[in-house]
Amino acid sequence: MGAITPLGNNVETFWENIKKGKCGIDFIKSFDVSEFKVKIAAEVKDFNPADVMDFKELKRMDRFSQMGIAATIEAVNDAGLNGNENNSRENWGVILGTGIG
Repeated sequence: MGAITPLGNNVETFWENIKKGKCGIDFIKSFDVSEFKVKIAAEVKDFNPADVMDFKELKRMDRFSQMGIAATIEAVNDAGLNGNENNSRENWGVILGTGIG
């Protein structure tokens, strides 16, 4: 599994915060909300895509794509997949969920 969420930027942190009953909803801090009625959201915090991707890759994708790739990298590593003949990519399955907007 891989996860980039308002409750954690990896599966371990996400799960620990779920077990503690934490809420990922907070006041919006990523942009000025003074002209909007809504002031709260479930924002992903402290996500640094440079931790898992190089700068050249980062420049070519938006933040949501970066989060998806980071979660995918975590999931592939968690599953022990490397594309060798014993775990051919043709046998892989992917489930992706996102909540954009």
